[in-house]
Amino acid sequence: MDRLSSHYANALYELAVERGAVDEVFSQASLLRDALQESDVRRVLLHPHISRAEKSELLANSLKERIHDILSGFLRLAIDKNREAHIIPALSALISLIEKHKGIVTAKVISASTLDSAQSAALEEMLSGKLSKQVKLSVKIDSSMVAGPYIFVDGYYIDWTVKKRLRDMTVRMKEGCTA
Repeated sequence: MDRLSSHYANALYELAVERGAVDEVFSQASLLRDALQESDVRRVLLHPHISRAEKSELLANSLKERIHDILSGFLRLAIDKNREAHIIPALSALISLIEKHKGIVTAKVISASTLDSAQSAALEEMLSGKLSKQVKLSVKIDSSMVAGPYIFVDGYYIDWTVKKRLRDMTVRMKEGCTA
């Protein structure tokens, strides 16, 4: 992330804390970032031949009082300063800052198949207990895996794949044969 996006994120975070609007800004920033990442919206937002006034009007009409004034002010400022490319990175950085503030970590899970809701809930609960933090999952599917997930969370790497278990079993068998 570039310095300007980080600067925007820090300023937005400080404003949200100062105004007691952290929870509201957090939920709205997540929704706003996801909406702005849609290819059509992003294309319009970054298009060099669409005027600042048209972009501001489009966002104002689309959002109509649905977002906190901290976020709408940021959008207007970024468009006025011709810094539309920094909006999504700044929102992502803001979300990360608030998650850190709230003690939330994201566990990146790579699995051979989709986790059902019970598996997701159990994994979140287990990781939350181990880390003493609220954990949310970000699951990606990798069909090249046989079974079992890789998990990256809060600086830890957990490998519960069948491939690793077989490799560990092979090592234990070799150690047993040489003893």
